[in-house]
Amino acid sequence: MTYPSLAVAVILGGERPMSEIPDDLDGVFEALANAHRREIIYLLGLQPYSIHRLAEIRGLSLPAIHKHVKLLENAGIVKRRKIGRTNFLTLNRTAIGMLQDWLGQYHAYWGTEEETLENYEQFLSKMQANLARKGIGK
Repeated sequence: MTYPSLAVAVILGGERPMSEIPDDLDGVFEALANAHRREIIYLLGLQPYSIHRLAEIRGLSLPAIHKHVKLLENAGIVKRRKIGRTNFLTLNRTAIGMLQDWLGQYHAYWGTEEETLENYEQFLSKMQANLARKGIGK
């Protein structure tokens, strides 16, 4: 029998309190909350770009692109390197890897929504039946 993620986590002792989620992820999620920044991340995943070129591609002014770049830098998602008078950005794969690791911990428990809810309902029914059989919870 398969169980939904919460039930499996509790049974296996793997439930992680919210306080154990790395604080660094808050900045990563904030950075990912904007379509322009997600597009910048996508582009930098392909190759490094100058900030000026990213502004052209996204159709943004330099002040607007700098605002997005600053947020991405603060989240640790991008790295800046100045070559001559031009600032280039590249993706910091460590931050993206941290996000993948955090999401990946739940992968073993993922299923379809119906499977998860059905399994959880079955688990609760069996748990209640076992408790009732033992005379607990009456």
